[in-house]
Amino acid sequence: MLFGIDVGGTHTDAVLIDKEVGVRAYVKIPTDPDDLLGSIRGAISEILSQEKGVEIERFNLSTTLCTNAIVQDLLEPVGVIVSAGPGIDPHKFSIGNYYEVIPGGLDHRGTEIYPLDISHANKVISNLLDYGVKVFSVVSKFSPRNPVHEEKIAELIQDKADFITLGHKLSGQLNFPRRIATAYYNSAVWPIFDKFLDSVKRCLEEFKLSPQLNILKADGGTMPYNTAKRIPVESIFSGPAASVMGIFGLCDITEDTIVLDVGGTTTDIGVLAAGVPLIEPENVRLKERPTLVRAMKVKSIGLGGDSAVRVNGDKIEVGPKRLGPCMAKGGDVPAFLDALNCICDETYGDKDASFKGMHKINENLKCSLEETPIRIVEQGCKILKKEVSEFIDEINERPIYTIHELLEFRKIEPKKIYLMGGPANILKKFIEKEFGLPVVVPEYFGVANAIGAAIARPTMQAELFADTEKKIMTIPVLGIKENISKNYNLKVARKDIQKNMSIYIRENLGWDIDLSELEIIFESSMNMVKDVFTVGQDIRVKCQVKPGICKDYENVVRCVCNR
Repeated sequence: MLFGIDVGGTHTDAVLIDKEVGVRAYVKIPTDPDDLLGSIRGAISEILSQEKGVEIERFNLSTTLCTNAIVQDLLEPVGVIVSAGPGIDPHKFSIGNYYEVIPGGLDHRGTEIYPLDISHANKVISNLLDYGVKVFSVVSKFSPRNPVHEEKIAELIQDKADFITLGHKLSGQLNFPRRIATAYYNSAVWPIFDKFLDSVKRCLEEFKLSPQLNILKADGGTMPYNTAKRIPVESIFSGPAASVMGIFGLCDITEDTIVLDVGGTTTDIGVLAAGVPLIEPENVRLKERPTLVRAMKVKSIGLGGDSAVRVNGDKIEVGPKRLGPCMAKGGDVPAFLDALNCICDETYGDKDASFKGMHKINENLKCSLEETPIRIVEQGCKILKKEVSEFIDEINERPIYTIHELLEFRKIEPKKIYLMGGPANILKKFIEKEFGLPVVVPEYFGVANAIGAAIARPTMQAELFADTEKKIMTIPVLGIKENISKNYNLKVARKDIQKNMSIYIRENLGWDIDLSELEIIFESSMNMVKDVFTVGQDIRVKCQVKPGICKDYENVVRCVCNR
């Protein structure tokens, strides 16, 4: 069985999925932002109270921990040590309070042109340690081609640091500024994430569970416990990814589609092109810094059930601020969910408190008390329509990437909306009216994000670099460096990267994968010329395991969608 948990800003959702019958149990409990582990423990306890003695194969977790740490600046001081070489000045990419440049450099082929200044490096490291720095990021300009400078600096630090991020281990893409930013954030969130992850593992042991523990990544795939401890930055924005993967798994979609996940604090907007999720290829921004993190193409806006409602003149404003819970749950300020509570037949929390909130709003409006909650909900839907339209326009201005491929000269034209989150059923008719599109609310709409986390399969990318003049082949992300012959070619490179990725996935991710699922997404072979003679080939091959859902569970999960 699969156990999926999504820890959101307002609620923690959990599901248990059986290979034969589909969803066996699910729960939705409030998230305690000061005790995320307690929220996870509570969700596990409630599920196991419904289904005793179950054997869980995989436990997949989506968490906002790293995202929140970055947004709230709860980051560990990082010693960022950089070596560059010719060209652009590395000081332009300074990040954090402890950024140091060490003399030394490599060229674009990984050949050392300036030796690393070890004496200077030792002084820098000593000073950083004296300042109390315990985590480091080490990045050299062309490290994917040759990590020698990064490895030398790491050797000087390794016995004195709690954690080190090496730039070449993050991605094979040659983008120095993005590599620096990615390495910085990876180390900055590591202490809080590592402690949290170990606590989750102990929590599972307390319940006498021993499943494979996986963390959902921003691209909609998963990574195992040991990998997550090395690259926690990959877990950012895993919540929106869980939403998209939930709809992708639940519903058999073939057209361009909008996905809306209305939570307590935000609404996550996703888009599917012909039923396939869009992805942002290595361009996610953290604090306005572009990184090498791949992520689902999503947008989060400040509109959710707890979004504060107020009147400005004769206009209703909904969000983006959340000033505590809605009044139905003990809050002091009327919220979007209070308006919904006054419209629907069902009761959420203290319905009388929601009506009191509507009285507060109505005092400044020239309409009847009955009209007030409707106007609030309609205004919320107008905000959604505006944000979705802007998002679609932004997507259509650039090349469109799906989790499968690049769609050239393609424009997204949504034909349907898939709606999830607690208030989905109440919002359905209002969103249909505002957007002029049919809206589908699937079964298990309230916990679809936890379903997305549960059924997501492992993903990864790797790049192979080969220099037949130097007779060296490397796959930096996998830590592979081998000698090759001068006859090495693109055909052999394709086989090498697929073989090595297959071995790595089996041994490190615990996943047996068919070679057909290892997709070559880029390849090139260029002649290297010296004194008008061809001296070798510069070969590059990029391969991925694309995001998707576990094939063993596809049918039982997909059949639960009410279409």
